[in-house]
Amino acid sequence: MIIKRDKRKHTLKIDYSHVIPGALLDSIKQLNPFSMINNPIIFIVEICLVLMIVLTINPNFFGVSILTKEINLAISILLLLTVLFSNLAENIAKHIGIAQAESLRIVHGDIEVKRINQNGVIEYVFASQLEKGNLIKVQEGDLIPLDGEIIEGVASVDESAITGESSPVLKEPGTDFASSVTGGTRILTDWLLIKITSEQGQTYLDQMVNIAETTERQKTPNELSLSVLLIASTISFLLVVVTLPFVLSYLNITIEISYLIALLVCLIPTTIGSLAVPIRISGFEKVNSYNVLSMSEKSVEAAGDIDVLFLDKTGTLTFGNRIATELIPLGTNSLNDVAKAAYIASQFDQTPEGKSILSLAKTLGINVDPEEIKGTSYEFSAHTRMSGIDLESGDTIRKGASDVIKKLVLNKKGKLWPNTEQLVESIAIQGGTPLLISRNYEVIGIIHLKDMIKAGMKDKFKELNLLGIRTTMCTGDNNLTAKVIANESGLDDYLAQAKPEDKIHLIRDYQTKGMIVAMIGDGTNDAPALAQADIGLAMNSGTIAAKEAANMIDLDSDPTKIISIVKTGRQLLITRGALTTFSVINDISKYFAILPSIFTIKGLEVLNIMHLTSNISAILSAMIFNTIIIPLMTPIALKGISVKTIDPNKILKTNLIYFGLGGLILPFIGIKLIDLVIGRFI
Repeated sequence: MIIKRDKRKHTLKIDYSHVIPGALLDSIKQLNPFSMINNPIIFIVEICLVLMIVLTINPNFFGVSILTKEINLAISILLLLTVLFSNLAENIAKHIGIAQAESLRIVHGDIEVKRINQNGVIEYVFASQLEKGNLIKVQEGDLIPLDGEIIEGVASVDESAITGESSPVLKEPGTDFASSVTGGTRILTDWLLIKITSEQGQTYLDQMVNIAETTERQKTPNELSLSVLLIASTISFLLVVVTLPFVLSYLNITIEISYLIALLVCLIPTTIGSLAVPIRISGFEKVNSYNVLSMSEKSVEAAGDIDVLFLDKTGTLTFGNRIATELIPLGTNSLNDVAKAAYIASQFDQTPEGKSILSLAKTLGINVDPEEIKGTSYEFSAHTRMSGIDLESGDTIRKGASDVIKKLVLNKKGKLWPNTEQLVESIAIQGGTPLLISRNYEVIGIIHLKDMIKAGMKDKFKELNLLGIRTTMCTGDNNLTAKVIANESGLDDYLAQAKPEDKIHLIRDYQTKGMIVAMIGDGTNDAPALAQADIGLAMNSGTIAAKEAANMIDLDSDPTKIISIVKTGRQLLITRGALTTFSVINDISKYFAILPSIFTIKGLEVLNIMHLTSNISAILSAMIFNTIIIPLMTPIALKGISVKTIDPNKILKTNLIYFGLGGLILPFIGIKLIDLVIGRFI
């Protein structure tokens, strides 16, 4: 069983001790030549294995040989282990993904849930019976069966089964990313009333399972380029080794076929050829562990090369819900008078804006006795655009859109203070929404509603600057509003009054300059830009059109998640670059072990700087090292090289130096130590 249940935390954990046996079995099955041909470098090693098996059975098959069957058998075993270790590295990465999928599926089992019917009565049904739009109640210890939106309640939710993070997340209605919940997560405290927003089989969890179980994935452009380079070098070495016996025959020098096979296998880049796929798969899985649904590995890799990032404003940088931030008294009215009237009028406004006004009034010390709020009430509606009450005491209180309240006051021949219009325009120019408060048909104050910027934006976008990425906000708002939001968010630039076609043209302009462009948005008007960009990250709180156009969806609707995505992409590229450098230089170092042993040409003995015991010991030592280096480097390929928020070129340079020197020195040490051991038995 790959999955274990943690009884103390009520969660499921992957038992990785079961990953290797399954991966090993698949590695053996993958020895099928039709499977191996997908990895040309290791496929050549397998062909060499077949030739060595023939030589093990009959050492003189290709001519008279002085090597024994035992030596040929040892070389055959090393070649088999090389192929198996290569397959194992790939299959471990795949099986970790499958294990994650299995854990998600177990978490997402067909559990019994509490559904609220049309009469408001709780009925017990299975999760498979739920439909989009159903209301369910979840309490402490319950699993959330499907993706949904919180309607009521506040609770701590354990999202570790999805995100891998152990810290609980506070969920409540009326916010952006904190008001959405994901199927497969668990309620730790209190309760929530949730409206189901996904169909059966279409939840984030279902998509994660499908992604985790996908084993056949297309190679990315960078990986294709690397493959071409590695295959070209492999073909070059192959041609050299194949033609070498004919060249040496003119010099009356004979060479063992077994030695030529050993030379070829040690020279071709078997290390990076074995680790390229694990690097790619692990990077893809890491992005999904951030609660970001990635549609392709191409987008993950491209994220490492991002030069420019464009962001939408409303719903991306800001929450999209306007919040009351300020109460402005007019004329001779006091702040307390305005706050009390706003509090009373907002009792009949159940919108997020109305609730925010109540919260602001409470922070100012307003707490009205319910007995004072009696009379004929008028609830807020999209038609009237105002709310209020005619109190039994005789006072008439209204709160609403500025044009509606002004019209009401003027029709009743009420009082409008001279500076009202100026203050309303000032708030509007800054991108805010002004609401007016009237008492007995006198406008006594203004409420400033503002679309609040999501927390931590400025500090997070500083990290993007350190990563060398330029940030630009694209918004349809006026220039002043755009400037204020861009400055408060810590962005480099902004584009005001931008239409969808303007965003596309801007992205294309950068792309024609050879730059990699990312776009983050949530609206239907962002869809064309999301589709055009190299990396399109849509907010889960956004429209269906935006999510369909993007190649990544952030389930938490947090635009700063792009930093983690960029770091993962760069980690993938840097890891691949470092291991490629190690592999190439590692092969060069092995020349000094192989060449003096193969060619009995006078003068070549000076290359035997390691002073290896014998020709056979040198060959076997080099091949053993070539074999064991693959499993030794596999953990690095799966984990990736650490990436810090400094100049990526410096990170790449540093890692290339470390792995370049490692690839140069390690073979000398490793081969010599192996020779000291096996030299005693040969």
